[in-house]
Amino acid sequence: MRSKAKSGTRVKSTIILVLCLFLIGFLAYSGAYGVKLGDYKLKPFTEVINRGLDLQGGVSILEEIQSKNVDQKTVDRTVDLLSMRVNKLGVSETVVNKEGKNRIRIEIPGKFDAKEVVDGVAKTGQLKFVGPDNKTILTGKDVKDASAYLDSQNNQPMIGLELNDSGAKKFSDATQKFLGQKIAIYLDDQMLTNPQVDAHITNGKAEINGSKTLQEAQRQANLIKSGALPVEVKPVQVTTIGASLGANALPLSILAGKIGIGLVMIFMILYYRLPGLIADVALTLYIYIVLAAFVNVNVTLTLSGIAAFLLTVGMAVDANILIFERTKEELKSGRSIKASIDAGFKRAMSSILDSNITSIISGIVLYSIGTGSVKGFALTLIIGVVLSMFTAITVTRTLMKLVANIGLFSHKGTIGTFGVHDFRKGVRGIAK
Repeated sequence: MRSKAKSGTRVKSTIILVLCLFLIGFLAYSGAYGVKLGDYKLKPFTEVINRGLDLQGGVSILEEIQSKNVDQKTVDRTVDLLSMRVNKLGVSETVVNKEGKNRIRIEIPGKFDAKEVVDGVAKTGQLKFVGPDNKTILTGKDVKDASAYLDSQNNQPMIGLELNDSGAKKFSDATQKFLGQKIAIYLDDQMLTNPQVDAHITNGKAEINGSKTLQEAQRQANLIKSGALPVEVKPVQVTTIGASLGANALPLSILAGKIGIGLVMIFMILYYRLPGLIADVALTLYIYIVLAAFVNVNVTLTLSGIAAFLLTVGMAVDANILIFERTKEELKSGRSIKASIDAGFKRAMSSILDSNITSIISGIVLYSIGTGSVKGFALTLIIGVVLSMFTAITVTRTLMKLVANIGLFSHKGTIGTFGVHDFRKGVRGIAK
C-alpha cells in the first residue's frame, strides 16, 4: 500500500512539475519574443514597457515657479495644466512631476525640438465655454469657483461650478437657448468635458456630471477654476538627449542584463547543482513577473531603473542561497532530504524577511523624498524586492518539494553538499 501511495505521489508530482515548467517556459518565451494566439497577440516586453529619456532620447525641462509664496494646491494645479499642454504635443509616456517645493520636471520622450516644447507648455492658456453653434459663451474670467464632490443621492462624482455676476447672466441666456443641447468646456482648444444642459440656470451655479472618478472630477475642477497657469513659470534647465544616444543605451543595457543574469544562473548550477537549476527556473519566473508588474503599474523604465531591477535579481538569488545553505546544514546533521528542505526554508525565513524589509523601507524613503531618476530607482526596487520574496518563499519551495517527491534528490550530492574546492574543480573541468 505504501509503495502504491508513493508511486501515485511521484506520478502526480511529475505531472505538476512538467506543467509548471511548461507554463514558466511559455511565459518566458512570450515575454522575450511575443506570442500570437489567434486574433490575440502577446507583445514582448520590449514593445510594451515605457522607456525614459535616457533610453530613447527626448527633451527634459525643469520649470521653476517665479512666485515666492505659493501654496501646494496652486503647485498641483500648475502641474495639471502643464501636463495637459505636454499631452497636446501628441507624445505618449510623458512625465510631469513636482521636484522640490517650487520646481516642476517635464520629460517628453521622442521630442527633440526644445524651443517648441518650452513655448508650448508655458503659455498663458485660455478657458472657454463653447455652445453648439461654436460661439464662445464664457471665458475663465467669468468663473468664480469650481469644486468636486460625490452626489449624495447616487454617489456619482460631480463638479460644482459657480460663476460671477457677469458670467451668471451670460450662462442664464445660454442655458435657456441651448436647453437639451451640449455646452463644451475647452482649455487651450482641448475639450475638458462636454455636459448637456438639463435646466435653465439663472443663479450662476451649475452641476456638471460625466466624470468617471472623484479624482478626475477634482482635476477638471482645478483646471476650470484656474483657467490659465495660476503662476508664472520659467525654464531653468533644458536638456536634449539625442535619438541615437538613447537608441544605443537600450540594447547595451539589455546586453549587460543578459550577461549579469546569465553569470548568476551559471554560478547557481555549478555551486548548488539541482537546487541551483530550480532556483534558475524560479528566477526566470521572477523576471517575467517583475516586468509584467512594470507594465501594469505603468512604470517608465530608465537606466537607473534597470540598475535597480538587476539589483533585485541578485537579491532574489541571495534569498535562495540562504535557503540552500540552511538546507545543507540540516543534511550534514543527518536529517532526510525532505526534512532538510523544510527546515532549511524555516531557518532562512527570518534572515530573508529582515534583509528584504529593510530594503523596502529604504526604497519607500527614497521614493518619498527623491525626485526624477531617484524616484524611478526606488519604485523599481520596491516592486522587485516584494516579488523576489514571493518567488523565493513560494515558487522555489514548491518546485523543490515536487522534485523531492519525484525522487530526483536521490542522494545528498544532488543538493550541493560540497565545498569551495569542489566548486573550483567543477569550473576548471568546464574550462577544459
